[in-house]
Amino acid sequence: MRYDAFAMTKNRRYDQYCPVCHALELVGERWSLVIVRELLKGPKRYTDLIDGMPGVGTNILASRLRELEAGGIVEKRRLPPPAASTVYELTEYGRELEEPLYALARWGARSLPPPAEGEDFYPDWGLNAFAALLDPHAAEGLTATYVVRVADDVYTVHLEDSTVHVEVGAADDADLDFATDRETFFGLASSQIDARVALAGGQVTIETGKPADLERFFSVFNFTQRQQVAV
Repeated sequence: MRYDAFAMTKNRRYDQYCPVCHALELVGERWSLVIVRELLKGPKRYTDLIDGMPGVGTNILASRLRELEAGGIVEKRRLPPPAASTVYELTEYGRELEEPLYALARWGARSLPPPAEGEDFYPDWGLNAFAALLDPHAAEGLTATYVVRVADDVYTVHLEDSTVHVEVGAADDADLDFATDRETFFGLASSQIDARVALAGGQVTIETGKPADLERFFSVFNFTQRQQVAV
């Protein structure tokens, strides 16, 4: 693991020997964790990052990438022909940010207001969202394939004993295939809306599967606080 302490400017140092302060020195700048969010989906070209992060300036993105490289979190790699382009990807150390970032997402979702006018979900949001929503304890021993249709977005969520894999698009052999709008989806995931009430009110429709399958889905994928492991 490589860390260039000299790349950290004085005004970003906390001058405390503390792992929280050190972590914030590495990823606490604006846009840094959003870059990590994007790279958790896989390697990205510079232009892919620009497209996935509306509002970021090219100079800011370049600066944050340099800082994350200096911290041993991100690295560049040249793809072989015919692609022959440069991609950014997380190092092994950087990939360890997955669960801290997802825990932060679950925490933030509990006070996240409805989207403002003109504010949309970020592209391919589900590729990260379902991994963040996964409660591994609730998923133990469960193997299933779900097709989740939220507004115009469609994802296939494969679950196998606490491991989740997400793809864009719909699989043909889903155990549960359901559709809803974004507000209802987040209401269900935050336990503010009951699944059977949403079904009865037409806020959710099931193409394949049963109401009990929908209830089970949101018992596994939700924003509730995760159980703490006793030590």
